[in-house]
Amino acid sequence: MKIVYIVPGTGGTFYCQNCVRDVDMVRALRNHGHDVVMVPVYLPILIDATGLSKDVPVFFGGVNVYLQQKFGIFRKTPRWLDKLFDSPWMLRRAAALEGSTESARLGPMTLSMLEGAMGNQKKELDRLLDWMVNHEKPDIVHLSNSLLLGMAAEIKSCLRVPVVCTLQDEEAWLDGIDPPYDKRCWQAMSDRAADVDAFVAVSEWYGREMRERMGVPEDKMHVVSVGIDLSDRGRASLSFDPPVIGYLSKMTESLGLGLLTDAFIQLKKNPKLSALKLRVTGGQLGEDIKYVAGLQKKLAKEGFDGDAEFTTEFDAAKRRDFLQSLSVLSVPAPGGESFGMFITEALAAGVPVVQPDAGAFPEVVEATGGGVIYDANDPGALA
Repeated sequence: MKIVYIVPGTGGTFYCQNCVRDVDMVRALRNHGHDVVMVPVYLPILIDATGLSKDVPVFFGGVNVYLQQKFGIFRKTPRWLDKLFDSPWMLRRAAALEGSTESARLGPMTLSMLEGAMGNQKKELDRLLDWMVNHEKPDIVHLSNSLLLGMAAEIKSCLRVPVVCTLQDEEAWLDGIDPPYDKRCWQAMSDRAADVDAFVAVSEWYGREMRERMGVPEDKMHVVSVGIDLSDRGRASLSFDPPVIGYLSKMTESLGLGLLTDAFIQLKKNPKLSALKLRVTGGQLGEDIKYVAGLQKKLAKEGFDGDAEFTTEFDAAKRRDFLQSLSVLSVPAPGGESFGMFITEALAAGVPVVQPDAGAFPEVVEATGGGVIYDANDPGALA
């Protein structure tokens, strides 16, 4: 089967769970004999994706999408000019500034992308469609997440093929958008759901959530848990000499890094755990940099800064080594997540997890038996 798999890139600036999922999915499909073309949008796919899309151009380049949203003249500029903004150095620069693009202020752009051919980025959509029609001719098109649903109707109309869409953590972005665009974007997604032949949620919990919020018929919603390639996965020794708590995700407040830091400080004050270490990785953007610096100052004030390590490298090899050094992993996101790719990665290394009773965390931990769930409403429960 010829599959075009459309994936938003991140420029490799932070641990993108959806990117890791998509890369492993593409490799697995290829191993099963399918011809899969991985198509990046916005930014290049850099995390774990070596060689997967090297001959495929970036569509909806982040700089062009922004300019076309803000200034009408860029919706009519010739391709040679657009190419300048899609150049690798320009997109790398955009990736470095990605921290300034939190969802709150991007409601109009998110809505425009969901409007597809009626949105401000129609020129970009036409370019993608032309490329697929003349170069790829797929049997099926897979959208990495539902924020790309604006493409679905035109893809089906031009290519006459089914469209499948994976669902994972879109609600965090949409719920963070400033009113009234949050509700307008949810409505647009609900409207565009009719253009998709099948949705694939990564957990039962998230499937129920999105079915309700988007009004997706039950027979269109399927659940497939996130899997990973187990080859080249070393196992942690779990020697507890010293015991090490790990955190693998974007280093930000919303994912509970501050909660974990406070729990670490509390545990370090127990004489029996004086050797305890904290290791953190996953990348940081914009305001996150100041936030992490504040946590490091807090640790220094307690005299524990030498026992906490914040690392910036998190490619596949570095994550493997990182996970093998841990005794336990925790990403205590108070609001939960649709799955938690870091859980799968930790368990593949034999490292147990400690997660709050939120989102799909209880479902994943119960299914694997690989950790402990705590009451997120109890201030001392994590420690």
